[in-house]
Amino acid sequence: MKRLLLLLPLLALPSSALARDSLGMFGAWGAFRDAAVPRCYAIAMAEPGRGPRAFTPYADVGSWPKRGMRGQFHMRLSRHLEAGRPVVLNINGQKWRLASGGGDAWAPSRREDAAITAAMRSASGMVVSAHGADGHVFSDSYVLDGAATAMDAALLGCASDR
Repeated sequence: MKRLLLLLPLLALPSSALARDSLGMFGAWGAFRDAAVPRCYAIAMAEPGRGPRAFTPYADVGSWPKRGMRGQFHMRLSRHLEAGRPVVLNINGQKWRLASGGGDAWAPSRREDAAITAAMRSASGMVVSAHGADGHVFSDSYVLDGAATAMDAALLGCASDR
């Protein structure tokens, strides 16, 4: 129930980011389907953090079946980023340098999407670290309990849209 309450701030996102249909809550993660696009995604809020936040941070793994895109990893970070500085995702000691801009970060290729989502399936948590626009290093942490099931539910939710 606590995780469901943590996802409620996502309702403040622009209407294009709102979920149309809930596919379920799985631990810290939820799965949703937007039939209008169509797209499906697994999503989770970051753990409460210290320091100021410009955005409500979340991580998601999305699929757009009509575009042939599936399993794309994306993060909304808690702060604006300092341009030109790396954004690093750490899952069980494996590190990826993410592409980034503004307050968002994503896997730079489909190969990294696959590697990141595979690592998420067997880990208990992940941390993304970056330099904020103020020059200070910050990090957002995520619990991965339920991530694998939510990602599977999202893929199944759009299986008929291919």
